[in-house]
Amino acid sequence: MFNYLLSDPEKCQFVQIAPEADLPIGERLFVEVDDKKIVIFNLAGQLYAIGDVCSHDDGPIGDGEITGLEVICPRHGARFDIRTGQALTLPAAVDIPAYPVRIVDGMIEIGYI
Repeated sequence: MFNYLLSDPEKCQFVQIAPEADLPIGERLFVEVDDKKIVIFNLAGQLYAIGDVCSHDDGPIGDGEITGLEVICPRHGARFDIRTGQALTLPAAVDIPAYPVRIVDGMIEIGYI
């Protein structure tokens, strides 16, 4: 089972997602791992991965506008921290999954427990 982990990537197992070249700076990549929809962001060369689901209405969040390190839900305007999945504004009151991301031998990997 694929679960999220907000800390300690050392305890994770990692799954290969895609070549690093598939995610240029400023872009996002949508993937599915064990039936979990995930969006990976490349912001200024730093990769972040969160669940592609708004905790307010279970709709996709990944297409939302990016402001700094926040993604804004395209339907109702809830904001989430891309680094941690923390819900920052209403109508979302529950955090969303955040996953550790790393590059190994040119491949993007996401961690899970």
